[in-house]
Amino acid sequence: MHSAAQRANAIATFGVALLATLCVAASILDAFNTPDVQARVQVTKINRFRRQLDGNDEVRLTLNMSMNLESLFTWNTKQVFVFLAAEYETPKNGLNQVSLWDHIIQDKEKANFNIKVPTEYPLIDQGSNLRGKEIDLVLHWHIMPKSGRMIRDKMKLSSFSLPNSYTNKI
Repeated sequence: MHSAAQRANAIATFGVALLATLCVAASILDAFNTPDVQARVQVTKINRFRRQLDGNDEVRLTLNMSMNLESLFTWNTKQVFVFLAAEYETPKNGLNQVSLWDHIIQDKEKANFNIKVPTEYPLIDQGSNLRGKEIDLVLHWHIMPKSGRMIRDKMKLSSFSLPNSYTNKI
């Protein structure tokens, strides 16, 4: 006959093994999810393009963004961190990435939106390399699951060119 402590240990061990099996299954099932992200971003206005006192270029934009990120959500998704980055090349660096906007989406119902917004963060280049530069807007997302590994992906949305001269508009 087994004691109460041995029985409790057997039940706890079975519960933990079952929970671990379910977590592994959730991670495996997430690998088969192929999301269909639909997003569009347009630069509607260059609010400010200037050279800062320290010699760095600064750009502030207004963006028109339309996104349907519902396909990123599965039963195992806790939240999705999404951000829009400006990517460009300079002679000093092959790839420069600057975050312009970010958002945390916790519900599938809030993953479909259409907004017009000024950038949260300015595009600042270390140097004066932005005049006449072609800038790519890339949407990045990080899916944070309830169990398993975090999934990251990105999608190039559009490009725009900055003017060849500075503006002092505010």
